Amino acid sequence: MTKTITVFKGDGIGPEITDAVLKILDKAGADLNYEIFNVGAKEYETNGKLIPDEAFASFDKNKVLLKSPITTPIGKGFRSLNVTLRKKYDLYANIRPAKSNNAVKTAFKDVDLIVFRENTEDLYVGVEEQIDENTVHATKIITRHASERIIKDAFEYAKAHNRKKVTCVHKANILKMSDGLFLNIFYDIAKNYPEIEANDKIVDNTCMQLVMNPQQFDIMVMPNLYGDIVSDLTSGLIGGLGLLPSSNLGKDYAMFEAVHGSAPDIAGKHIANPTALLWSACMMLEYLGQNDVASKIRNAVDEVLNEGTTLTPDLHGTATTEAYCDAIIAKL
Repeated sequence: MTKTITVFKGDGIGPEITDAVLKILDKAGADLNYEIFNVGAKEYETNGKLIPDEAFASFDKNKVLLKSPITTPIGKGFRSLNVTLRKKYDLYANIRPAKSNNAVKTAFKDVDLIVFRENTEDLYVGVEEQIDENTVHATKIITRHASERIIKDAFEYAKAHNRKKVTCVHKANILKMSDGLFLNIFYDIAKNYPEIEANDKIVDNTCMQLVMNPQQFDIMVMPNLYGDIVSDLTSGLIGGLGLLPSSNLGKDYAMFEAVHGSAPDIAGKHIANPTALLWSACMMLEYLGQNDVASKIRNAVDEVLNEGTTLTPDLHGTATTEAYCDAIIAKL
């Protein structure tokens, strides 16, 4: 039975990379129908809503969303649409795999790690209080419920995919109650997976270790803020956010997105790299049980990256978005 999914085109380069990805999905034989909506800053300026009511209704019905980057104002304006969607649909598990490829020469080879980021609480609850004109308090929230489910998911993923180690990233040496709770829950759950190595690292040490010896890491699980920062760092190990896919999973809903920005400075120039969104779409296909199609696309992308002759400028090539897309299609 053909699956209907919801698609948000987003801002900046969002429409361009979405069109490229949908074209590749169709050419690869993905058994999908699409309900496509414009969302984000431009929609907000035009109609006063970040997400049209009919777009919410589509996601409510289809329960699977492929989302392009959306501009979030810094220090003012509306709240991050990503945060809004994660909270509304309880998309508690943000999974971001970082794996080396041959297209971008970096300081490290054979990086293959995955960040499991708790996605609904921590400082991202956005609770702030103006104490006086010179003082603002922000509230960090860590709960047993949210911590247990993301940590369990990390171990279950490791078990299902024959990964060997799970590392808990924290700041429990300073935040003894909040991060201390997360760390204690981690080791309680680890007891149920004796075949998987469990260790922990303080977040600042983790960042140092990642740029010295990233191969020591396998699966990493952490609260929301650290997950956001560390996963951006891991993208740098493999060539940047343009190569980092992401899934946001909950009990009933799933959202797949590129985690890079909307890049308004290059919008319309036909040089945007759709790989992160395409690999996120592959994660979506696997979530939907269309593993063969996902594998076909991954292999085609790998061939194009390995050949290195048709790459977008961020990958040190000169190809347009459309040429890169066509090169992948030719390999299918």
